[in-house]
Amino acid sequence: MRPNIFFFLLLLMLAGCSQQATDRFVKSADGVEISYSVYGQGSPALVFVHGWSCDQTYWKYQVPEFSKHYTVVTLDYAGHGKSGANRENFTMESFGDDVAAVVNDLKLDKVILIGHSMGGNVIIDASTKLPGRVLALVGVDIYEQLVDTVFTREMMTQFTEPFYTDFSNSVNGFVRSMFWPDTDPALVEMVASDMASAPQDVAMSAFENMFEYSTRLETILKTIDLPFYAVSSDLYPTNAEDNRKYVKSFEARIMEGYGHFLMMENPEEFNRLLEETINEINP
Repeated sequence: MRPNIFFFLLLLMLAGCSQQATDRFVKSADGVEISYSVYGQGSPALVFVHGWSCDQTYWKYQVPEFSKHYTVVTLDYAGHGKSGANRENFTMESFGDDVAAVVNDLKLDKVILIGHSMGGNVIIDASTKLPGRVLALVGVDIYEQLVDTVFTREMMTQFTEPFYTDFSNSVNGFVRSMFWPDTDPALVEMVASDMASAPQDVAMSAFENMFEYSTRLETILKTIDLPFYAVSSDLYPTNAEDNRKYVKSFEARIMEGYGHFLMMENPEEFNRLLEETINEINP
């Protein structure tokens, strides 16, 4: 008997549904329009939050895998991607408002917040605005040392000075330093050129405010009673023992031989470790 072609087409359509999404928009606390996308269905919802000068497309290798079993949400902060940029000061708190606005718009009540790089700070702030709805926080190559008492304002000023003088070339070099030498050159080029093309005013406002937020992080962590997890590379060593002084439940999984953008460098291995983490959070 010849197979029914319409039956197979239907199966293909259903199989692709978890990976399809349309752009959605919601206004943040200050009225800025925030772009976000939703894929798949299932609980808990996984909210993927991008890093400094990136956007929601940096999670493109996670969406197809995790939307098979979970509701997957990605978003662009204000000043990033397709979101509005009419904000004067790009703080961690304002980005946290962006995340909370999306979660509230979708009426999600069981959420795991997953933040890459600067996004690790953003999800900390967002969790304070979503009481009782966040199961855990997962930092992606960010929680190597939760509270850094060594990096000073003077060091920050010295570090960022070249970014104000020649933003594009400084960002390009900075981003390339976050990969191991044997990383796929095409990926390095894509990430470096993309981040170097970010709006300088947005990027530097976020950079300065990220440092300011870190100076208050020890106090902020005392107000949060949530499990903290990390999926990190070995580019920067993770000090789990020190982190447990501030968050008793801190746990980390390490990808050896990869750089800061590990979710793009080896998606299969990263997704496996993230799935293990999610299963530990929500057995």
